[in-house]
Amino acid sequence: MQVQTGYIYHIKDEFFDKINDKGLMINHENGRARPTYFTIKDKNILWFIPLSSKVSKYQPIINKKIKKYGNCKSIMISEIANKKSVILLQNAFPTLEKYIQNRHTINGKVVKVPTAVCKEILNNFKYMLSLKENGLNLFFTDIDSIKSQLLKELQ
Repeated sequence: MQVQTGYIYHIKDEFFDKINDKGLMINHENGRARPTYFTIKDKNILWFIPLSSKVSKYQPIINKKIKKYGNCKSIMISEIANKKSVILLQNAFPTLEKYIQNRHTINGKVVKVPTAVCKEILNNFKYMLSLKENGLNLFFTDIDSIKSQLLKELQ
């Protein structure tokens, strides 16, 4: 499978069995493959950003952050596949291609994130990484530890 930035994927349980990080979201809920993940390809590492349908849960959190900080780049709400989706950049984590289960499809069609939304996600993600490099970590997972573990697997 050719993994590309801007598409949505599902991840294998094997990844969660191998990576023990309390910040990772649960992979399966009530027998359904959830959440889906927006994917960013970065050389050998892939970045997975969970998507959620729980807009009413996250909208107040976004509003609170905007009121306090003037903006919110760690959580976004955008339309993907004709539905509002929450994009949880704060829950992003690195993984490898071998842990991808499949591309997300709806009615047999592969779901691609609209270009404008994709650009906004990429910009916000880069911003969050730059904050982390400067000592302000907004990520819930230990992305450095996970990335280190994955890079060892590649050797």
